[in-house]
Amino acid sequence: MDETQNDGTFKASNKKDEEYLGFFGLLMEMFRVFLLAVVIIIPVRVFLFQPFFVQGSSMEPNFQDGEYLVISEFGYKDTNLGISPSQKIEVRPFKEISRQDVAVFHYPLKPDQFFIKRVIGLPGEAVEIRKGKVIIYNEVHPDGMVLDESSYIGKGVLTEDMQRTEVGPESYFMMGDNRMFSYDSRSIGPINKTRMVGRVLLRAWPVERFSFY
Repeated sequence: MDETQNDGTFKASNKKDEEYLGFFGLLMEMFRVFLLAVVIIIPVRVFLFQPFFVQGSSMEPNFQDGEYLVISEFGYKDTNLGISPSQKIEVRPFKEISRQDVAVFHYPLKPDQFFIKRVIGLPGEAVEIRKGKVIIYNEVHPDGMVLDESSYIGKGVLTEDMQRTEVGPESYFMMGDNRMFSYDSRSIGPINKTRMVGRVLLRAWPVERFSFY
């Protein structure tokens, strides 16, 4: 009887220890997440980057609904750290925005809404779509250059024709990768640089699709 009673006592004690260790481990994990937010995420968000969740299918299959991105902001950013509204801290991204970068901008008709599209036409250029091919006109290619989009546009994706459109000296022509289901510069026109928020720096979630850009 004694041996049976002791054995049951030991088992109960071991179970309590396991529960305690499990609870302690959960607290440690929560602390680690909090520490990560304080030490890394918050400073990064305030000074240089900001998070962005993809909504919709306009950039499929390269960027899918619900994915978590980190974007590198452009231009000037008010850090709100006791600085007067008239003062700005210049934030320089790792590289300037380039053609075929994926970028986030404020929707012109509803500034509190964000769009994610790919940069197709740069300031001062003109864009035309003929027979499904995007043609860029600029000083280097006054007669037009067919843009190679094979790295992000599948063979079965149709890009409807569009007459030549001037981009403007301070604007960008933006288009979604999912051309048949993207509301972009073909409908709303070029996007002024003041509405540009930043280019995609990395995809942080889901983990299996983590990648830098």
